Amino acid sequence: MTDLYLDFLCPYAWRGVELAAVLRAEGEPFRLRHYSLVEGNHPDNAGARTWQITAQAAPAGGEGGWQEQSLQAFLAAQAAALQGEEARWAFTLALLRARHEARQDLNEPAFAQAAQDAGLDLERWAQDRADDVARRADLRAELDAAAEIGVFGTPTFVLPDGAAAYYRFEHLTRDPAVARERWSLYRTVLGSEAGIGTIKRAKHRPAK
Repeated sequence: MTDLYLDFLCPYAWRGVELAAVLRAEGEPFRLRHYSLVEGNHPDNAGARTWQITAQAAPAGGEGGWQEQSLQAFLAAQAAALQGEEARWAFTLALLRARHEARQDLNEPAFAQAAQDAGLDLERWAQDRADDVARRADLRAELDAAAEIGVFGTPTFVLPDGAAAYYRFEHLTRDPAVARERWSLYRTVLGSEAGIGTIKRAKHRPAK
């Protein structure tokens, strides 16, 4: 089983989840996990990790900025996951597409539409979301696991043998053959005896 760490704010994570969904439909096992870019990049965590997104209270009288949108997206997805792995994938894809294809904010209308599009039991989903303490605990466990691995960006894939790396997808694909080719390339580079740690394009030579 390959774990895929994502943040709903990240377009590269969206493309990675789309690729994984295609491969998963062909029998490749993937499991979705959360990593918070807001928490990982927070200035208070430059040294020891002291600031936690799961400890932040919701702002009074509004939906807040990116920090709050990110947190609420995670919690909504955690509630969806209680309805099974298929429900988690369906909700995650629906919400990522709403954010990065339809350019919607991560807010209550987007969460509700994603839940409906995913075919969730909406009443149960709402009840599970209402248990805020439990959902934050679920999320905290995933974020702590990501920190233990050393995840710093999304998407990060953690292979069954423990190898893990961030893979920045510049282009979206939902084509099975293309997805398989890209996944094979990723696995080849990650497992190469060359020990490639970083490939980063020059600023004026972007991906085509």
